[in-house]
Amino acid sequence: MASHRRPKQPSRARVTVLTTAAAAAVVLSAQAADAAPGAKPSKDEVKSKVDKLYEEAEKATEAYNGAREKQGKLEKDISILQDKVARGQDELNQLRDGIGTMASAQYRSGSIDPSIQLFLSADPDDFLDKASTLDQLSGHQVEALKKIQEKQRELAQERQEATDKLKDLASTRTELGKKKKEVQGKLADAQKLLNSLTAQERAALEADQDRASRDSMRDALGGSTAPASGRAGAAYGVAQSKVGSPYVYGASGPSSFDCSGLTSWAYAQVGVGIPRTSEAQANAGTRIYSTSGLKVGDLVFFFNDLHHVGLYAGNGQVLHAPRPGTVVRYESMSTIGGPFMFGVRV
Repeated sequence: MASHRRPKQPSRARVTVLTTAAAAAVVLSAQAADAAPGAKPSKDEVKSKVDKLYEEAEKATEAYNGAREKQGKLEKDISILQDKVARGQDELNQLRDGIGTMASAQYRSGSIDPSIQLFLSADPDDFLDKASTLDQLSGHQVEALKKIQEKQRELAQERQEATDKLKDLASTRTELGKKKKEVQGKLADAQKLLNSLTAQERAALEADQDRASRDSMRDALGGSTAPASGRAGAAYGVAQSKVGSPYVYGASGPSSFDCSGLTSWAYAQVGVGIPRTSEAQANAGTRIYSTSGLKVGDLVFFFNDLHHVGLYAGNGQVLHAPRPGTVVRYESMSTIGGPFMFGVRV
């Protein structure tokens, strides 16, 4: 007959050990899940990655602006050259008509000389190289042929210059397309990261930015820095009216801006023309390497490659269009994300 014994119960000590081991396994599993490649990043991690992408996008934006500015200049130069070539061709045709009329008159009088016959059937350059033939021409004919030769050389040079600029324009447009694609790629990646946050997390990030901007504005307006006078102060005043306007890459006002778009627009409103890109604006005046020497309205540059610029707002603050995803706002120079390089007094 089979024995019906009750199974032996584990001791209290054994239960405790098992429970502790199970709890540890849960903790380790949770930690492993957090560290897994597919784990959802925290709000702070997302912000750090987004800020980096926006910085890269802004850098590409300034390169895009430079290529677009170069494209505009090349298009203008080519248009001027093409007009010159067209006018030059008209002048050449008139000169040829004149020498042709002269030859016709000589032909009708039966006195056309071999030199004119040679001209009408050959290139004037080749003709004038034959010095012995010049002796057979009148002074008026020689002068007319020299003008034709000079105009032909001038036209050839202008046509070559236009051709070179057209090639440069084609490569510039290619570069422009690449930079535009790069900017759009960075912005799309940043937006994808932001979309991974909850609505509450996104709202918290925006609130942090708004609070920082208000604090910077208070510090700027309540600081001890004397406001600049003249056009720098006027440009700064104009820029203040654009606080809250969105950052849009390649934009230079009046409703949206990128960093150098804001500064160039603000100065243009008070009759001062400065270059379009931050790198070029760095040479628009006298450089000031100490923050203590800055005045309100001075241009201030950040990062080693000078891809960011703003307007000094006083008391260590800057008024600028920070980067994609933000608006024109005040910000402490210490939180820009890159080192302050120098200021420029236009």
